[in-house]
Amino acid sequence: MSSWADEQHEPMTVDDLERLPDDGRRYELVDGRLDVSPAPLSGHSLIEAKLCGYFNYVVAPKGYLALQGAGIDFNAQRTHHRIPDVVVLETKNFVRPRLTAPPLLAIEVVSESSFFRDYNTKAREYADFGIPAYWVVNPLLETPRILELRIDGGDYREVQEAVGENAFTTDFPFPVTIVPDLLMADADGPWDLSGEGA
Repeated sequence: MSSWADEQHEPMTVDDLERLPDDGRRYELVDGRLDVSPAPLSGHSLIEAKLCGYFNYVVAPKGYLALQGAGIDFNAQRTHHRIPDVVVLETKNFVRPRLTAPPLLAIEVVSESSFFRDYNTKAREYADFGIPAYWVVNPLLETPRILELRIDGGDYREVQEAVGENAFTTDFPFPVTIVPDLLMADADGPWDLSGEGA
């Protein structure tokens, strides 16, 4: 009796991902190779939800959309597939079943298993794909922080890092202010992440 592993071929495509178990883990592809991450913990998911809610219902102008866990095909062969924690795109670039154009912004929320991937591997891949801005939200440290990177000459350069109660303010992809500590607030805490409505 053959297993799925016996039948798999290289390189894998997103079609192969549909044959994998629905076990809550995140299955991505890097140049046709499987990259598996554990299912996010509840605090991680809450940060993603807060960011999407804040973008979609508070700060994003008409014509923009924030999505949580949307898959992106990085190439026409569909052998490179990533699932950022949060993306922001223009609504005109929303397509089904998976995104194919670089979003304006990708955000990764760091977990214990994703530290190197989020700060290094994905930063390189997202820059190569042409995503103009990349944020790394790190809730693991004693004081949570947000790092903003922007494309400059094909590579990301650090624009700013905000920590704890210090407001993170940027103008791209639209004006946004976020207090990192508010991302860590309880589920019934403020959803206006600017701190002005807290």
